Amino acid sequence: MALKIRLTKVGSVHQPLYRVVVAEARSRRDGAPVENLGTYTPKTKGNPITLKLDRVDYWISKGAVPTNTMHAMIKKARRTAAATAPAVVAS
Repeated sequence: MALKIRLTKVGSVHQPLYRVVVAEARSRRDGAPVENLGTYTPKTKGNPITLKLDRVDYWISKGAVPTNTMHAMIKKARRTAAATAPAVVAS
């Protein structure tokens, strides 16, 4: 069973909303996912993507392959998470 991390559309025509899901590669775009990992709302200002990065890492370790778009979004989410993480000051 080949798994992909990809987007599935759940929004309406002029209000796009996507879910980040793990799904079988051969299933249709809006088919039943294995697990929901987050959301992507392109019209919001600031940070439009929310991801459970620990679950993304888990599924990648199990062999799930992100699509090109999701690969870029995961990289961006990791940079955002690293920038907002509290800095540890060594004394």
